Amino acid sequence: MNLYIIRHAIAVDEGTPEYEDDSQRPLTDKGKKKMRLIAKGLRSIGVEFDLIISSPYVRASETAEILAEVFKKKEVVFSENLVPMGDPDLLIAEMNEKYSANSIVLVGHEPFLTALISLLISENAGVDMTIKKGGVCRLSADDLHHTRKATLEWLLTPGILVEMSEK
Repeated sequence: MNLYIIRHAIAVDEGTPEYEDDSQRPLTDKGKKKMRLIAKGLRSIGVEFDLIISSPYVRASETAEILAEVFKKKEVVFSENLVPMGDPDLLIAEMNEKYSANSIVLVGHEPFLTALISLLISENAGVDMTIKKGGVCRLSADDLHHTRKATLEWLLTPGILVEMSEK
């Protein structure tokens, strides 16, 4: 199984008066444009996936919709377990219960994504890493039903993926 863990693209700043509810902050125009290039960069290196699961927050769902558009996927599934303060164990349980895909994209937020990656690659030892907005981490795992172990394959910054989209 491959997991592509993607942080949402650049969004309207937290505390912006029109978006007092954090879950409603949308992507900026720059964020949308950059995410399209990031998705094209992923496609250029041969990334393929069966399913997109996204946080229901607007900035994550817009990021997921851009991925779906570029990769010509019909559906994005939403999970409350991908919100910023979600529980990685609950997300893994949900994935095991509901989905049988071999390659899954997870679109969410920090600090949740780093906590999920830490759990899977180091049994929750607290990996010190930063996933930039629009950054992508690829993990591989044999099975998440019986173990919480995955291998970190790569972590790419948005800048690298944008460069790849232009080649």
